[in-house]
Amino acid sequence: QVQLAESGGGLVRAGDSLRLSCAASGRTFTRYAMGWFRQAPGKEREFVAAITWRTYYADSAKGRFTISSDNAKNTVFLQMNSLKPEDTAVYYCAIALGSYTGEVPKSPFGYDYWGQGTQVTVSS
Repeated sequence: QVQLAESGGGLVRAGDSLRLSCAASGRTFTRYAMGWFRQAPGKEREFVAAITWRTYYADSAKGRFTISSDNAKNTVFLQMNSLKPEDTAVYYCAIALGSYTGEVPKSPFGYDYWGQGTQVTVSS
């Protein structure tokens, strides 16, 4: 089993920044992708960003969000700048097992393990 623990969410104003962290523990894998998703009230869970040997972003995240990883600490980060009220959601990190040399799954169904989520609220 793998445990994922997100942290770093909070209440901020539009234009502010937040840095989310996702710490992984338990089983280790050599081939996987790690992703960030978000889910706003009444909406489906949507892809935000992912990282393998390269990074992937949803259009809504490009230019404002940066995903990175510290493999030594089994931690993935999501730096979010220029936050907007529409970024308000619960943010989840997830692991997709497998070797990804091209695209990564953009659907939540493509991911095998999930964290509990961290709330991000952006006020206008």
